[in-house]
Amino acid sequence: MAETLIDLLRHGEPEGGVRFRGHSDNLLSSAGWAQMRAAAASAGGWEVIATSPLRRCADFAAELAARYSLPVEMEARLKEIGFGVWEGLTAEQVAARDPDALERFWRDPAQHTPPGGEPLADFEARVAACWNDLLQRHAGKRILLVCHGGVIRLILAQLLQMPRSHLFRLSVPFAAACRVRVRGSGNTALAELVHLGGALR
Repeated sequence: MAETLIDLLRHGEPEGGVRFRGHSDNLLSSAGWAQMRAAAASAGGWEVIATSPLRRCADFAAELAARYSLPVEMEARLKEIGFGVWEGLTAEQVAARDPDALERFWRDPAQHTPPGGEPLADFEARVAACWNDLLQRHAGKRILLVCHGGVIRLILAQLLQMPRSHLFRLSVPFAAACRVRVRGSGNTALAELVHLGGALR
């Protein structure tokens, strides 16, 4: 039975600090670069890297791929969820405009999409399709996904069969890492969370 290992690594801090970024294409700050390098410093053994095309992910993926001479797959379906009119704003700025809308979103993002944002169901569909494609194409390999907090939360929610309303009960800080082991493939695959938080090993 094929065993596939997938490491999920969130991007580090972007320039401008913590805010709703979504599809905005921001660069990593110097602190963000340091966070990601530290998270991946003791890891290795990957055979392929898949990354969101947004530069806060893709730039580090390119650096890591060059270091280990690995192929990189730019995967648009790994982009963060779109936050609509909230993009570029801090939580404090959103709360100042509409505190009730922000509170509803934190409590149940499945039912309360930011104005002009991407519905969670659409986000989940594209992330799940990408995940399944990667598992099919790279069965038995060790894969690194460089992506976003929302993507990681959603993958873990699917794995742990969590209600989508509970996504923000999962803390995924900058440069957070986790590892999933998948045995088998297709509908009979067994996925297991084997590492959550801290640097990859």
